Amino acid sequence: MNKKAVVALCIATFIPIASYLILKQTGEDAVVMPRKYLMDSVVTKTVDGKTTTDTVWHKTENISLVNQLGDSVSLYDIENRVIVADFFFTRCPYICPQMTKNMAKLQQSFSHNNKNGRKVIDSSIVRFISFSIDPERDSVPSLRRYADKFGVDHDNWWLLTGKKKTIYDFALNELKVGITDGEGIDTSFLHTEKLVLLDKDFIVRGYYNGLDTTALSKLAKDIGLLMLEKDKKKKFNIFEPSAL
Repeated sequence: MNKKAVVALCIATFIPIASYLILKQTGEDAVVMPRKYLMDSVVTKTVDGKTTTDTVWHKTENISLVNQLGDSVSLYDIENRVIVADFFFTRCPYICPQMTKNMAKLQQSFSHNNKNGRKVIDSSIVRFISFSIDPERDSVPSLRRYADKFGVDHDNWWLLTGKKKTIYDFALNELKVGITDGEGIDTSFLHTEKLVLLDKDFIVRGYYNGLDTTALSKLAKDIGLLMLEKDKKKKFNIFEPSAL
């Protein structure tokens, strides 16, 4: 079995396994949730001589761009969903195609057969967003062709273009992804292999290497855990690791 097939198999089979483990854990004492990142501040309060601290976590600001269908969309249009985001450009000959393939396999792992026997993506669980870091060249038609090439479900996965400054400011200031220079890639590009996980409150809950099978498996598990976190009726204790 070749490497691509192994990656596809790992991702496609991991979600059911993760779901089983999550359900098993709900009957035990605690579930360890993905930790939160990016503190805005730590508030210290003293009441009746007792001092407590409260962390204010950074909520990702809204951003409005245009997707591969030519629709104007905003981050905050996505309500009560876990979000996986990455950065790419359609002319990228290096990491982008493989990252997009891996994201497509992850997306497919959330598919099911509808009553007509057709595979459909369950958009109630997770949404995917890919931000173009070359928006001046990545027009709506270019994004549409790229999306179709990789089997993107247009209802569940946005490929976004817009003003370059808007996208770069969002990446650097809101998601805190770094700038790396890739061989043969214009050094003015923001280029990272990281996938970013946001919870339903738009708080960053993880960074994952989109080229690494182990990291993708952990991402799949963490999506499942955040799905569980959404359900306030579940009766179990949630422990969140402290920020590093």
